[in-house]
Amino acid sequence: MIRTSGALLAALLVVTTWLVATAPVDGTQGVIQKILYVHVPCAFAAYAGFILTGVAGGLYLWRRDDRYDRWALAGAQVGVVFCTLNIASGPIWARGTWGHWWVWDPRLTVTLLLWFIYLAYLLLRSFTEGSERTARFAAVYGLLALLAIPLNYYAIQLFGGAAMHPENLDGGSLGMGMRAPFAASVATGLIALWHLVALRADIEKRRAEAPEISA
Repeated sequence: MIRTSGALLAALLVVTTWLVATAPVDGTQGVIQKILYVHVPCAFAAYAGFILTGVAGGLYLWRRDDRYDRWALAGAQVGVVFCTLNIASGPIWARGTWGHWWVWDPRLTVTLLLWFIYLAYLLLRSFTEGSERTARFAAVYGLLALLAIPLNYYAIQLFGGAAMHPENLDGGSLGMGMRAPFAASVATGLIALWHLVALRADIEKRRAEAPEISA
């Protein structure tokens, strides 16, 4: 599975890079608009990782299978990486379009909150590793943290005119020639998430089995 996802990811990276490089330049924002092909896919990948953390945590509470706990942890770890990339790429785009690196826009603020929520999850796991009680608490935390995802996605609509951030993309948001590279970028981000989560889960499995192997 890991080799298959790795090969698929490598192929997608080549295709996506070519599609983005040859995509039309936005007539208003210029070439900086191409950050879209990194910024938004990173957000979707972060959402997917965090949703995996909640779902796998729920399965752990139900089945008490350590495999689900490992997937929950891996989802949060990789999700935080993609959320960090999303937060880092946003100010670059904002500087070129708004003239400011950062504004306390509702979407930006809630995204930062989302990052802190899952960073706290990882800190919890790192300080109390190996405890079944910690795994149960983390699973409940991961389920509750899911509430922050729709809040982040719909922040613009919820706060109305207070938002500087563009509205969520819809069918007519992308110009001619931009849909294919955008779709490829999103697919690449999601496959990258899956590949990295599978790697992290496999590493956690090997760490758990290490004492038995050495014995």
